[in-house]
Amino acid sequence: MSGIGNKEMRMDGMMAAAPEGALEHKFCRVGAGPGAGLSVTDGSVIEGYASLFGACDQGGDVVGHGAYAASLAALAKDGRRVKMLWQHDPARPIGVWDEVREDARGLFVRGRVLTEVATGREAAALLAAGAIDGLSIGYRTVKAAKDGKGRRILSQLELWEVSLVTFPMLPGARAHTKGETAGGEDGALLRGVAAALQEARRTLAAGRSGNLRATKGEVR
Repeated sequence: MSGIGNKEMRMDGMMAAAPEGALEHKFCRVGAGPGAGLSVTDGSVIEGYASLFGACDQGGDVVGHGAYAASLAALAKDGRRVKMLWQHDPARPIGVWDEVREDARGLFVRGRVLTEVATGREAAALLAAGAIDGLSIGYRTVKAAKDGKGRRILSQLELWEVSLVTFPMLPGARAHTKGETAGGEDGALLRGVAAALQEARRTLAAGRSGNLRATKGEVR
């Protein structure tokens, strides 16, 4: 039986592979320019690309054209929708995706954050303030194969949800309000914060190890 897990960033900065059939998370790699990010209007209506075809992420994955087609067709047939979640938490839905479709560029989404829900109000306020600017998908890999460059080409994915997230792990994985573009300074800031977090973890780990050795030395 396949396990359920996440693709996580290891301490060395590399992506740890998820178990076969596991639920994975992937951030949209967004470039600069019009329509590159997630537009927010009226404080709660959001639209943009949740996934871009042909872009290789830090885990060495490339989503192929049409990878979501079968999953979207199955959802439509069953009368179900892709879920809009907060931080990939299935217990915290924050809105609805009214439109999820593929085009030549990638997976386009349009939806509404429901401010009638407490978490939705929080998300809408943080989006408006620019404090929350990440978008990430939750999916299972159905078909994939390695190419000659060692990349994993994802040809069929089972899409489960698209989440708003606080702190995307991948450079450039940002959602944008209208009039904002993805700049190099933002990417550098995210990388700097990530490096600081990793250094803090190493320092804490070293401190715990040192305290443990000191304690053992006091025991006679």
